[in-house]
Amino acid sequence: MKKLRLLVVAFLCVFASAQVYADDTLTIGFTVSQTGPLNLDSIAQLHGFEMWRDDVNAAGGIKAGDKRYKVRFVTYDDQSQPGRVQQLYTRLIAEDKAQFLFSPYSSGLVATATVISEQYGKLMMSIGGAEPRTYQLGNKGLFQTYTPADHYLSGALELVKSKNPAARIALVYSDDPFSKAVAIATREQSKQLGLSLVLDESYPPNQTDFSAIINKIVSSGADTLLGGGHYPDGATLARQLHDQKANLKWVTLLVAPDSPQFASLGAAAQGISVPSQWAPQVAYKPDFGPTPAEFTKRFQARFNIAPGYHAAGGYGGGLLFQRAIEQSGSIDPAKVAAELDKMNATTLWGATKFSTDPKSHGLQLAHQMVLTQWQMKNGQLVKEVIWPLAAATAPIAYPYH
Repeated sequence: MKKLRLLVVAFLCVFASAQVYADDTLTIGFTVSQTGPLNLDSIAQLHGFEMWRDDVNAAGGIKAGDKRYKVRFVTYDDQSQPGRVQQLYTRLIAEDKAQFLFSPYSSGLVATATVISEQYGKLMMSIGGAEPRTYQLGNKGLFQTYTPADHYLSGALELVKSKNPAARIALVYSDDPFSKAVAIATREQSKQLGLSLVLDESYPPNQTDFSAIINKIVSSGADTLLGGGHYPDGATLARQLHDQKANLKWVTLLVAPDSPQFASLGAAAQGISVPSQWAPQVAYKPDFGPTPAEFTKRFQARFNIAPGYHAAGGYGGGLLFQRAIEQSGSIDPAKVAAELDKMNATTLWGATKFSTDPKSHGLQLAHQMVLTQWQMKNGQLVKEVIWPLAAATAPIAYPYH
């Protein structure tokens, strides 16, 4: 009888151990702009995160050495407000015991979250923040997946120069950290290309009436408009440009036209272009993870909408984080960060390499952007890659309408 009891105890111990092993989880904390002006793009990014998590967990979890960890998310609505981001990232770390962090969406909120992640010495994957200044402040645990903001309009400028060397450009942009960083670089790059800026104007991020600004664009004699900010202002600006018949030859706006929802503007969307971190048509050959085509097909089946770069960035950022854990064989943050420092890889998101220079640690060095344009095909608006020419899926429609 005693022998039987010992066998039962031994079995229960083994069973309990197996249960602990099976229940190992890795807690990743982040905020989402479920509400507020950033909600559309932030929720798209969240969908990418969720799809990555579900793929990982369906495959048995992230393998680190001889253990596997299921991924668990803890998230809160930051309402697109920097003040809430600081409070919530403190809560994620101090109360929810998040082991690793993903960033919120948008450069301004990333910068705010970074103050907290660095204060607590936490590793944070920056997915959704392009403004480069945050990576020039001596931060040690932050890793950027986006092409930095100072390259957002480089392709548009090169395209315009190739089509119209005498282009007269109106630079009109949202007064937020990301858009201002883009504008600073655009001024310098325009000068280097010999292109003329005939209007340089910012507007509040919550701007809803662009009639006065459009009048300035027309009065300036501009034939090209570059700028914008995020979805609400960009979509409104595009619609009002169409309604007021601004008579431009080219329009490239930040962020907004990348969203599939932009097509709902109809004729106002046609011909508008957008610098994109990613497009479903890209043909990267990943070192690991799904191909862009596989990801696009499964994402569309799950969410009933084509993925934009925010969704692909969410999934791609998760993949990079997963790879660093698997390569390190550990969930020790220092070891994971060391693998990210060494990373030089291609995923469905494209190439990734992080700066290890202390003056710019974590800055993205390898990822390249494309320029896409809404074009009418068979009576339907579709988004085509038009620049660089080597990656183009359709000819450039210039003038844009």
